[in-house]
Amino acid sequence: MASVRELAASAGISLPGLRLIAVVHGPGSFTGVRVGVSAAKGLCHALELPVIAISRLAVLAEAGGTGRVLSVLDAGRGEFYCGLYEGGGCVVEALRTREEIDGLAAGARVVICEPQLTEALAQLQPVLVEAPTAAAAFPLVLRRAEAGQFDDLAMLDANYLRRTDAEILLKQQAGAGR
Repeated sequence: MASVRELAASAGISLPGLRLIAVVHGPGSFTGVRVGVSAAKGLCHALELPVIAISRLAVLAEAGGTGRVLSVLDAGRGEFYCGLYEGGGCVVEALRTREEIDGLAAGARVVICEPQLTEALAQLQPVLVEAPTAAAAFPLVLRRAEAGQFDDLAMLDANYLRRTDAEILLKQQAGAGR
């Protein structure tokens, strides 16, 4: 929160003067996403502001232009975070294996921001773009704000697309106890 105050002060922004809070809610690192979403929720509660949560995959897809776009991020463990967008709307966001990406990519421009994916997805001729930034999320936030499409603060959660290791372990233990 100290960083938020410092950033706002350096930009000449008064936190009580804000009209909404926007947050990129994943997918990404569990800790980073959790901290970002928690900070956004805390600010919204304290300042009584609405919130807009934007997917990192949606921000990446914006860099792919119009039409059918598949944004892909490395999820580790041989898996990928994938977001299929068409006409500015989300068709699906999911965790997929390399083999499963081919079906999603049919007829889509594939957009990546991680150079290591260039080789892994070479068959799909991916377009390598800059990594999504908070500033790159602004057009999506603006469109949603102008349309009055705010998220329910109480229901806002991280967009992990993958369960945490702790959740996976609990499920495995529950299955072993049967």
